[in-house]
Amino acid sequence: MPDFIQQQRAFTAYIRDPEENPLLTDVPQQRMAVYRELFYNNVQGLLSSTYPVLHKILPSSQWHSLIQDYFSKHQAHTPLFPQMPKEFLRYLEDERIPQAEDPAFLWELAHYEWAELGVSIDTREVAWNAAPPEDVLTHSPRLSPLAWVFAYRFPVHKISLDYQPTEAPETPTYLVIYRTPDDEVNFMLLNPVSAHLLNLIDEGQGQLNGQNLLQKICDELQHPKPEVVIQSGIGLLHDFYQKSILL
Repeated sequence: MPDFIQQQRAFTAYIRDPEENPLLTDVPQQRMAVYRELFYNNVQGLLSSTYPVLHKILPSSQWHSLIQDYFSKHQAHTPLFPQMPKEFLRYLEDERIPQAEDPAFLWELAHYEWAELGVSIDTREVAWNAAPPEDVLTHSPRLSPLAWVFAYRFPVHKISLDYQPTEAPETPTYLVIYRTPDDEVNFMLLNPVSAHLLNLIDEGQGQLNGQNLLQKICDELQHPKPEVVIQSGIGLLHDFYQKSILL
């Protein structure tokens, strides 16, 4: 390996983890400390702004230990700062060795907070509705590519300093995180049936109209009063169209 590449790698290794890597012999420690602080603070600041709840609920020492572990060990696949939070999420899912003090909801909370950024910077073009359809039963809906449906074990949208569950509830939390034509990012709490409806729409790719979709749900539920399900579903479809979750 050429000397200059060895020098570069030794330089960056020390910046990433000065406790495990030697200082370059011809560089004063005070100057290296400036580089170290600059890089670490940039990364830590970006992640704390992307994951504000996680940053707030973790004790300061635990937060910095988490960021330092990521900073020193993760090999990023992109140089772009807006993509760094996704790199951090990948680290949490695939690389981090769980610690006894980690909250049980650590990854799910991070995923939920990342999704807000992810949908806000998604570059896909969307043909927004001129107006919601009047008859949602005959219209064949599509799920907006900027509407992401997730199921979490923990109620991640409620987690705060005052609410930090140690065990997952019996019922999962279903959420759709979506971006509007005005580029506002919102979330909507779903129940199992409304989440299933959005998943059916996504799988159908516009092949089923509202009547087909709601009838399919009635058949699956074996509901004794299908007309109640249909009527409730009509209101739900209208709401999804109004929010631009459906196109």
